[in-house]
Amino acid sequence: MECLKLEFPGPEHKQKAIDYIEEHFAHQEYDLHGAALMEKMNNYEAWLHQIHKNRDPVTVPQGWVVSSTFFAVRQRDQAIVGVVNIRHSLNEFLRNYGGHIGYGVRPLERNKGYATEILRQALDYCKIIGLNQVMLACYKENEASRRTILKGGGM
Repeated sequence: MECLKLEFPGPEHKQKAIDYIEEHFAHQEYDLHGAALMEKMNNYEAWLHQIHKNRDPVTVPQGWVVSSTFFAVRQRDQAIVGVVNIRHSLNEFLRNYGGHIGYGVRPLERNKGYATEILRQALDYCKIIGLNQVMLACYKENEASRRTILKGGGM
């Protein structure tokens, strides 16, 4: 499996982020998992501003929890192969529908082990921020995500 690195999104990722969104849309996927609503923002810069606000307890929107969003960047070609959103705590909604970690992999890069590596690195980050136990969830028909969670030590 190729080397991935979780990177905080920045202006330098703009075109590759747009490509990431467009690939999902081309596959009729309009809700991007783990992307902190990137696909719904008016522009990339507004999304960057929002995820920066989400990282701070003072500026996170009401009803949301502090979270960190990363691009999973393949080091060989700097392609964004996935995105992950790590929530530092849970509210009632996330306890029922999401958990601490949401992640996604672009359609043409699936079934290559990237989700497992993204989850592994996300769990490492959870330890850094003091989360020793995390909750992950997926729809019961999402067999690929279920297998990824099990590979990551989940049940």
